[in-house]
Amino acid sequence: MEFGITFKGFVDAERARYLVRQAEFAGFTYCWFYDSHILWRDCYAAIAMCMEHTEHMRFGPLVTNPDVRDWSVAASIFGSLSKQSGGRFDLAVGRGDSSMRVMGKKPATLGRVAEFIAKTKAMVRGEEVSYGEIPAPVKFPWAVGHEIPSWIAAYGPLALKTAGEAAEGVVLQIADPGLCKWFTDQCIDAGKAAGKDMSGFRSMAAAPAYFGDKRKAIEAVKWFPAMVGNHVADIVEKYGADSDQVPKSLTSYVEKRRGYDYSKHGQADNPFLDFITDDIVESFCVLGEPADHIAKIRDLETAGVTQFNIYLDSGEEEDIIARYGREVIPAFR
Repeated sequence: MEFGITFKGFVDAERARYLVRQAEFAGFTYCWFYDSHILWRDCYAAIAMCMEHTEHMRFGPLVTNPDVRDWSVAASIFGSLSKQSGGRFDLAVGRGDSSMRVMGKKPATLGRVAEFIAKTKAMVRGEEVSYGEIPAPVKFPWAVGHEIPSWIAAYGPLALKTAGEAAEGVVLQIADPGLCKWFTDQCIDAGKAAGKDMSGFRSMAAAPAYFGDKRKAIEAVKWFPAMVGNHVADIVEKYGADSDQVPKSLTSYVEKRRGYDYSKHGQADNPFLDFITDDIVESFCVLGEPADHIAKIRDLETAGVTQFNIYLDSGEEEDIIARYGREVIPAFR
């Protein structure tokens, strides 16, 4: 099991440098940043900064999308960060939920997500690439042939199929072992059907973690199922609430959802939290004492999850990192 942390773009730069050093010492091997350039500061400047203060930790956006930057600009950023860090960059891509919708635009299609990954990875390798309507192909003379691992954020059946076929890993914004198994199995089955060797396919469960009093913990992380519900609502709209393609346990909790405020995306003061029950919070997050965390992550591991990634946005960040380093991560080494 790999362990990661994720920052939003409003974390203070000095504190981010401190936290990544602490996390690397504690045994975390990944650090991810939200990529939503209007809601938060640019993540790639923060990634470059944090790379300079770590030695082994890997970094990436969680997640970027195909439509917010020209593809050669995006690939140049990815390749530059990979080159200057000695290959410590991963690419995670989604359709562009908050990043695009906050501008009044629609997210990208899944076909475009897959093509974006293939074309930007090829540019980073140093290949000549054509895309869109550019009149001449693009080739980076400075590329050094890095192969960037790729991930796709997914919930719905088509997105999971795309992840299995077009990426090396899937990002699941949830820590419910049963659902994670359902998601991961679909990715693996799709990859195998496409003729891919799926033995090294990776599955990330990304969710908040919190220690101590259950009531305090639930209140601290209640923002997360609301953010997840925003994605699930899209799936329900596409497939229908009674579709056998999506588990009832995933869709039932959004039935009373009234809306979503993108200006408060992923924040505890989002006004649309009243439909979130305590059971949903406990199911989607990792809460309790260290033994509880270990037990749930073991269940995630059994379900096929290969990385537990903590959304480090709920308070007590230093303590969470330290306690994982002392009491949780050693159980998986």
